[in-house]
Amino acid sequence: MKAVFLDCNDQLAPVWARVVRPDDPPIDVNRKAFARDELPKIIGGYEIAIDDHSYMPTPLVAQCPELKHIVFLGTGPASYMNVGELNERGIKVHIIKGYGDTAVAEHTIALLWACARDLARMDREVRSGVWTPHEGVQLLGKTLGVIGLGGIGREVARIGKGMGMNVVGWNRTKQGEIDVPLVDIDTLLSRADVVSMNLTLGDETRGFLSADRIARMKKGVIYVNTARGALADEAALIAALKCGHIRHAGLDVFHNEPLPADHPIAKLENVTLSAHAAFRTPEASETLLRRAIDIVKRISA
Repeated sequence: MKAVFLDCNDQLAPVWARVVRPDDPPIDVNRKAFARDELPKIIGGYEIAIDDHSYMPTPLVAQCPELKHIVFLGTGPASYMNVGELNERGIKVHIIKGYGDTAVAEHTIALLWACARDLARMDREVRSGVWTPHEGVQLLGKTLGVIGLGGIGREVARIGKGMGMNVVGWNRTKQGEIDVPLVDIDTLLSRADVVSMNLTLGDETRGFLSADRIARMKKGVIYVNTARGALADEAALIAALKCGHIRHAGLDVFHNEPLPADHPIAKLENVTLSAHAAFRTPEASETLLRRAIDIVKRISA
């Protein structure tokens, strides 16, 4: 089966070279940037496509009748394609779990610290000649509410406990191995000084943090999202940040990526941003790409 890695960037290319083995099936690698409507030119004629984080609209994919498998590099393909529509067309979407739980959790905690101490804002101000020591938040003894206790959420909870925070969690399903006190979502939102969003995006969770739920959050809360932007109502989130109901947000993910420079979120001083980079460590990237190749190998066998 013919396979292509459709969007290998300069960062992933050397990682790819390290993990490819002589006995792997041949996989073509595209390193050239392309416009969204050029997708059929990139994947046309291929039966398998490895997708880092490129959008794959169903009408464009439909122009490639040979395509039968998409290997998405991560766990949230719903942000980039309509999985249900693709399945109806006979295209199976494969995801990769657990490759970067620690990497994403550590980035979550990094954003948490940056938000609590207003580090990014002070960095910008000092560089521009403004010397304003902003008051921060001490996290010891504060309550960390983790929404979603999969591998990443459990890692966030573990590190939070090590920092001396009181950790509570909410999960969609009951799992016996979770070592975190579970509470209902309303209790979590009303008690937590920090809310970490770690749900997987799907039809059931899209817009999970609604305007109503945002209103129930503790005033002055810090909100960190390293999962998917569409888990929260964007307009309600912006409104809560503008009025100070949410003290600060640390966001690695957005409804549309890349985030436009003129987007309202990018203009808020009480938001710390990163470029969907939570999983970007050499260790996580090597594991991710190796597992993607193994999926292609299994499909091709």
